[in-house]
Amino acid sequence: MTGATWRQFFSYSKYTTVAARATRQALKETERAEAERRAYQALRYQEWKNGEASDHINLSAEQK
Repeated sequence: MTGATWRQFFSYSKYTTVAARATRQALKETERAEAERRAYQALRYQEWKNGEASDHINLSAEQK
């Protein structure tokens, strides 16, 4: 069995997600809360027309 056996079952993105979750769960409660806050990713979208910017649209808020 090689060190890259995970490649048979997971994409790299899925592997890093699983590894990050396991690492966060291994932390003490105070460090875990800080790590969970850092793990949150916000995705914003802004449309530009004729050199004018529209308001930011928070795409991750729509998925909650």
